[in-house]
Amino acid sequence: MTTMKEKPMTQTASANGLERPERDFGEGFCLSGETLQKFDREIAKYPEGQRRSAVMACLALAQEEIGWLPRKAVEAVAAYLGIPPIAAWEVATFYNMYDLEPVGRHKLTVCTGLPCALSGGVHAAKYLQEKLGIGLGETTPDGKFTLLEGECMGACGDAPVLLMNNRRMCSFMTPEKIDQSLEGCK
Repeated sequence: MTTMKEKPMTQTASANGLERPERDFGEGFCLSGETLQKFDREIAKYPEGQRRSAVMACLALAQEEIGWLPRKAVEAVAAYLGIPPIAAWEVATFYNMYDLEPVGRHKLTVCTGLPCALSGGVHAAKYLQEKLGIGLGETTPDGKFTLLEGECMGACGDAPVLLMNNRRMCSFMTPEKIDQSLEGCK
């Protein structure tokens, strides 16, 4: 893997007509000035010299801007934090909250760990597969939903659980509650 050299900041026009800085990390890959400002806010939470501590938050912010984390995005985060690219890859590949391939607009992760499986998690996963017409690990043809299988989400008492877009935990997922949750995904 090659290390990405950081290039100087450039200016691009934002939607409201104001100039906004962005940084070109090579090969035409840029992150918006808005995302870089969010990176700086995360970095500021840690002591001087501990920029690498913000790697999880910065990866999440890059994914929020792009929709997933292509290799260039992970390398850009590493370059911005001043860490080796492998250090960012270790994090991005360890946690399932980071999407290293494109996903649908709504990522649904059903817990099928033992407590959830015993409490209907497998049934919830099958219901979603039938409802969406896709299998686990697939995305609907319209790009709206990606359905994934997950392990332990730390909510065993609320099983079965469904995590929506890595942000919203839905508990006690019956077919009716699943339908309500999907209806809210407009």
